[in-house]
Amino acid sequence: MLAQIGGLTAMAASELYTKRARVWVPDAEEVWKSAELTEDYRDGNTSLQLMLEDGTNIEHKLDPKTKNLPYLRNPDILVGENDLTALSYLHEPAVLHNLKVRFMDSKLIYTYCGIILVAINPYETLQIYGSDIINAYSGQNTGDMDPHIFAVAEEAYKQMARDERNQSIIVSGESGAGKTVSAKYAMRYFATVSGTTSEANVEQKVLASNPIMEAIGNAKTTRNDNSSRFGKYIEIGFDTRFRIIGANMRTYLLEKSRVVFQADEERNYHVFYQLCASSHLPEYEKLKLSNAMEFQYTKQGRSPVIEGVDDTKELCSTRNAFTLLGINESYQMGLFQVLAAILHLGNVEIKDRDSDSSIIPPNNRHLTAFCELVGVTYEDMSQWLCHRKLKTATETYVKTVPRLMATNARDALAKHIYAKLFNWIVEHVNKALITNIKQHSFIGVLDIYGFETFEINSFEQFCINYANEKLQQQFNMHVFKLEQEEYMREQIPWTLIDFYDNQPCINLIEAKMGILDLLDEECKMPKGTDDSWAQKLYNTHLKTCSLFEKPRMSNRAFIIEHFADKVEYQCDAFLEKNKDTVNQDQVNVLKASKFPLLVELFQDGEKAISPTGQGPGTGGRTRLSVKPVKGRESSSKENKKTVGCQFRNSLAMLMETLNATTPHYVRCIKPNDFKLAFTFDPKRAVQQLRACGVLETIRISAAGFPSRWTYQEFFSRYRVLMKQKDVLPDKRLTCRNVLEKLVEDQDKYQFGKTKIFFRAGQVAYLEKLRADKLRVACIRIQKTIRCWLERKRYLRKRSAAITVQRFTRGYQARRLVKFMRRTQAATTIQKYHRMVVERTRYRQKQAAALVVQTLLRAYMARQMYQSLLREQKVVIIQKRVRGWLARCWYKRCLESIVYLQCCFRRMKARRQLKKLKIEARSVEHFKKLNKGMENKIMQLQRKIDEQKENHKVVKDRLVSMETSYTAESEKLRAEVSRLRGVEEDAKSKGIRLSSLQEELEKLKKELTTTRKEKKTIEDWAKTYREEMEKMVSELKKQNGTLTKDNNDLNRMIQEQSQQMTDKMAHAIVQETQQLETDLNEERSRYQNLLREHLLMEEKYDDLKEAMASSNASKPGHRRKDSTHSSNESEYTYNSEYAELEEGSRAAEDVTRGIDTSLTLKLQKRLTELEQEKQSLRNELENKEDQFQRARARDDVEFKKARGAELEYESLKRQELDSENKKLKHDLVEIRQSLLGKAGPGAGGPRLPSLQGGVGAAELLL
Repeated sequence: MLAQIGGLTAMAASELYTKRARVWVPDAEEVWKSAELTEDYRDGNTSLQLMLEDGTNIEHKLDPKTKNLPYLRNPDILVGENDLTALSYLHEPAVLHNLKVRFMDSKLIYTYCGIILVAINPYETLQIYGSDIINAYSGQNTGDMDPHIFAVAEEAYKQMARDERNQSIIVSGESGAGKTVSAKYAMRYFATVSGTTSEANVEQKVLASNPIMEAIGNAKTTRNDNSSRFGKYIEIGFDTRFRIIGANMRTYLLEKSRVVFQADEERNYHVFYQLCASSHLPEYEKLKLSNAMEFQYTKQGRSPVIEGVDDTKELCSTRNAFTLLGINESYQMGLFQVLAAILHLGNVEIKDRDSDSSIIPPNNRHLTAFCELVGVTYEDMSQWLCHRKLKTATETYVKTVPRLMATNARDALAKHIYAKLFNWIVEHVNKALITNIKQHSFIGVLDIYGFETFEINSFEQFCINYANEKLQQQFNMHVFKLEQEEYMREQIPWTLIDFYDNQPCINLIEAKMGILDLLDEECKMPKGTDDSWAQKLYNTHLKTCSLFEKPRMSNRAFIIEHFADKVEYQCDAFLEKNKDTVNQDQVNVLKASKFPLLVELFQDGEKAISPTGQGPGTGGRTRLSVKPVKGRESSSKENKKTVGCQFRNSLAMLMETLNATTPHYVRCIKPNDFKLAFTFDPKRAVQQLRACGVLETIRISAAGFPSRWTYQEFFSRYRVLMKQKDVLPDKRLTCRNVLEKLVEDQDKYQFGKTKIFFRAGQVAYLEKLRADKLRVACIRIQKTIRCWLERKRYLRKRSAAITVQRFTRGYQARRLVKFMRRTQAATTIQKYHRMVVERTRYRQKQAAALVVQTLLRAYMARQMYQSLLREQKVVIIQKRVRGWLARCWYKRCLESIVYLQCCFRRMKARRQLKKLKIEARSVEHFKKLNKGMENKIMQLQRKIDEQKENHKVVKDRLVSMETSYTAESEKLRAEVSRLRGVEEDAKSKGIRLSSLQEELEKLKKELTTTRKEKKTIEDWAKTYREEMEKMVSELKKQNGTLTKDNNDLNRMIQEQSQQMTDKMAHAIVQETQQLETDLNEERSRYQNLLREHLLMEEKYDDLKEAMASSNASKPGHRRKDSTHSSNESEYTYNSEYAELEEGSRAAEDVTRGIDTSLTLKLQKRLTELEQEKQSLRNELENKEDQFQRARARDDVEFKKARGAELEYESLKRQELDSENKKLKHDLVEIRQSLLGKAGPGAGGPRLPSLQGGVGAAELLL
């Protein structure tokens, strides 16, 4: 096992498998899962303790026989390498993980695996195939660029030009892996980088063959929307200057059965749907086509449209390609006639006449259309679709056939026509690509089916897997056998590596008495059947070949162990598909057609009509001889060969061609079965990696010597690593001595007769040594030159710097002395000048302040008087309104209580009457029940009375508290008025305002204390509300208990009560929230107004300073700010005083404007608040009236049940009144806060505007 983990056999397992070492363990879902050792491994342990990446701890059992340890993981630095052979550990999980990381994380679809390019289908269009990418890869070495199909094409093109040897690119993979696209891009690369020899633009013709072959040979399958249903090998010819001169194409195994049958979610060949999609165009009307779902041969898959594909545009591309290849318009329409005829033939309905015969109904429109399109008579075609000839030695009989046989013959004819048409198109494409210039070399591109295995495998899968066996053998010969033979030729020590040789499997298929031989023999038997052929296979190979098996539960199937997997084949229809028979009478009818193109399709190949001459249907008879395609015999005897025999011969010719070229391998991988972009399924990927030989290449690369140099090449390359004394006349001895010094492990290289062989990574190591040696030499040279240059530059700069410094120091000393003298003189002058300026400025400010204070105090007194007058009026209005509201509320409550009592007494009387009626039957029971009901009613009445008393007490307390708060507010207002009077007196007498500020602070503290008390009362009120709610809920429960006698009525009453309660509660909560929101907004507006006031104050100060600055009268030097001086204009004392008075008047006008604006804003806002409060009160009264009217409409029993609810609604209304009072109190606080702000600022210009705003607020309240 250690030999499989990178060749580290010299190290003990205990050194590798230590704690925290990362390994790979098998997993059913992900194939391989990463894990980490939690304990060291010791020799003799039977298991390993591992922890998975998700934290799960597992125990990994070791095989007691092999003791194989799990694979080790590569270091993270190696993950994502573009060549799998560069990994330290080369094994299946490392390869799978590296491909997944590159594909999923880095979005890279190409990876090298030695000489193989692994391409993963991204199922997404990538921008990596443009002309700029082609130019980037052109002329570059493979190792210098990232893996790409262009890199493989460049390597093939370069080797063809360098070695003058033909090349081939073998693209393989299963359906949907991207083989056709890879081959297409390789041909595009050759066409771009090589150019052409003439103006014929051959490379465009080569590329034009792709849309034609895709239209007639590709179809949608469940695995691929553009799956190639045939194999093709294209030889691109080059001249002596390695420019494209032409091409030739060979095709293999066209899937003819798809013409007549498609599975679900699949389509027929693209060209049929292109014609149906274009049937509405005038030029296609004569084809008599319509929607694809109306034809039997195109509707079976029930998927006529491919997402993102426009079949009409695709037909235009196909026709353009035909035109580019020289097939004119008339011949194109002839091809489309044949294709349309096939669709009509599939719709011909054959019915039973009796058990042994069939008939086509007369005037069948599809058969009529078929006959018109192919130029045959209706009677002949109808006759031979339902009859066949039987020949004996002396006579010929015409016999009817049953409907099933006739249907099969019809489908066989359709497949035969399509196959003939396909071969005709391939021949004429080749003719268009042939050139008269002599071909010097070629590059072949092989695009063929990959290995296939399905639930039911038939003759087609057998031939495909047979071809893949041959290709795998060729791959083995090139990669493994030739490598080992070269080692032996060079006579280096080498251990032969065992690899899977599939020659026994190929012998089983193609050798004498093999499967194909027995199949051909059975086809020649007059009464040969699939069952008899299966028995021959069992008798011949079951006991002699280990690769051949028989299923246990079937006698009509066999199993072959291929190089990729075991495949079970069903013998059904093997003979029929191998013989590929068609009713010759039907073919004779078509040969007698009046349609020249159809006649040409069924000719034996002697002559053909030129597609560039007169088209079919024009009456032209110009003919010329055409050489048959290479590999196709023209004799009638050879034409009778079976399909298996023909395929074996063409495959042998293909192998002969490939063996004569230098192959380049591209392995296409299909990442998932759902066509999801950049989605990686490890199970599907590892199956394909095992099948295409990638893992076998990894194994041989890990054990072999992938790098090799001749002695002369090694000496020339690495001469820099040798010392002079190591260079000897014998190059081989010189190389040996140098390698022994550079590489200590002699197992890393081997000396052959003409070459030196290196293991993976050694050439890179030598290249690193060489680069390091050259780098050291370059650095030493650079160091010496830089040292000399820098020293010379330094000495020059040093001399210049000393001279500059000498002159600079003298100049700076002289400037310093001069500056010190001037500074001392300027300081003395400034000192005296500042003194004069500041004394003058102080006297001016003092005079201005006295004038402003006098005006402001008078204005403030007038504003205070107006404010007090408005406040008194507002208080009187509020008192009257509150009294009226209280009386209205009391009246409504009294009416509700009286009405409730009446309802209750009425209910009680009715119950009493009911008890009297049943007294005759049960007197004792009535007494007990009456006694219990009376007790409960008495208890409920007492509780209601208690609640009323409590409610009255609470109401009285709230009224008294409101009265006390009003009185306290009056006291505070009186105190503020007194303080303002004291403040005016103090100002008139020149006393400072410190004592008033202290008083104001005390008032603020008292206001804070009052707010805390208010908060306490609010908390008490909230607790009281909760208790009232609990009590109401208890009353509801008792009320429900008392009304059990009438369950239906009580249920209705409870539902209505709950609805009304929810509505009223929700409305009250919303109104409360709205009031709180308005209060917060008002506070926010107050803050904004306060900020505006402060801004105005700052503007006033600035204006005042500007006036003072402009009125300065002393001339001379005056400082700006505090340190600089400026000149002042000369004014007389009288002009300065006049300007001061004028500035004072302007400041007063500005202040008055500010006061008026602020007052108007506050009045407007307070008016809005009052209107909102009045609207809320009106809405509350409307809701109360609506509630009273709704309650009046209910019957007596409902009124009794609503008693407790009315009490609850009353409490809610009280809460709403409390919230209104709270809003009033908050407005009062805002007013007091404004008054508090105005107190300490009486000496400035802000007080008049602030007091004006307060007065407006009091007036609105």
